[in-house]
Amino acid sequence: MSRKIFIWVAHPAAQSLCGALADSYQSAAHAAGADIRRQDLSDMVFDARFEGYGRDTPALEPDLKTWRENIGWADHILIVHPYWWGAMPAMAKAVLDRALTPGFGFRYPNDTLKWTKLLTGRTADVIITSDTPPLWDTLIYGRPGRRVIKNQVLDFCGIKARSVVQFGSVKMAGSAKISRWIEKAGRLGARAAA
Repeated sequence: MSRKIFIWVAHPAAQSLCGALADSYQSAAHAAGADIRRQDLSDMVFDARFEGYGRDTPALEPDLKTWRENIGWADHILIVHPYWWGAMPAMAKAVLDRALTPGFGFRYPNDTLKWTKLLTGRTADVIITSDTPPLWDTLIYGRPGRRVIKNQVLDFCGIKARSVVQFGSVKMAGSAKISRWIEKAGRLGARAAA
C-alpha cells in the first residue's frame, strides 16, 4: 500500500526556494510510489484575521477545508516554509490558527490542562529556509522556529516529526549549495515514501 503524503508549501510567494525544495521532495516521493496531495499557500484564499476560538468562530473557507481534508487523509506530511522573524510567515500561521482548531487537531476535556491529540498515527518532515545560519539560530536564539513547529504544533496534535531541517543562510548560499539542499529534499521525499 502506497504512503499518502500531503505537501504544504507554506510560502506566500508562488515562486520560491521553498517551492523548489517541495518539488524535489514530491518528485522523489512520487517516483518511490507515494500518493501525493499538495497545497501551496500562495494559491490559498481565506481571511487571515482571527479573534480566537469561541462560539463566533467563522466558518472555514473552501481552501482551509481542503487543507484540513489533506491533513486528515495523509499518513505523512511535509511542511516547507521560510523563517521570518523567528517563525513561519503570518499567512502560514493564520492557516494553523484558523484550521488546526479544537475538535480537529486536539481536544481539551473540561476543567483540566490535559488535552487529547487527535492527529496521532501521522508523521511529518519540516523544511525551513532562513537567512540566519542554522548553527547561529541554535546557539544564539535556541532554534525557536524548529522547536515551535515540532513541539507546539505537530506533537501537540499527535504528529511525530521525523526530521526538522533548516537550510541557511540562503542569502549567502551559492548555486552549488542550493543544489545540495534540493537534492537533500529529494532524499527526504524518497525516504518518506518508503
